Amino acid sequence: MSKNNANKFSPEVRERAVRLMQEHRGGYPSLWLAVESIAPKIGCSSQTLLNWVKREEVDGGQREALRTSERDELKRLQREVKELRRANDILRTASAFSAQAELDRRLKS
Repeated sequence: MSKNNANKFSPEVRERAVRLMQEHRGGYPSLWLAVESIAPKIGCSSQTLLNWVKREEVDGGQREALRTSERDELKRLQREVKELRRANDILRTASAFSAQAELDRRLKS
C-alpha cells in the first residue's frame, strides 16, 4: 500500500471497506472478483482494497505475515540498530584518533 493511498482514505473508510468485503466475499467465486466488484463502490483501486483486506487478515491472524504492530516494532528496532552502529563508528573513530594522539605525544617527548 503506498503512503498516498494510506493517507487518502480515513481509517473509518478502510474499516468499512474491509467489513463490506468480509460480508460479501462468499458471494463471489474468488477474492479478486469480490475486490473488483466492491472497490469502485468505495472509490479506491482494486489493489488498494486488496491490500487493506490482506492487512486485516494478517492482523487478525488469518494470514501468515508480520502483524502491523510487529512490523512497526521491527522498523523501530532497525532504526535503533542503525543509530547504535553509527554511534559505535563515531566512538571507534574517536578512540583511534585519541590513541594516535597519545602515540604522537609519547614520540615527541
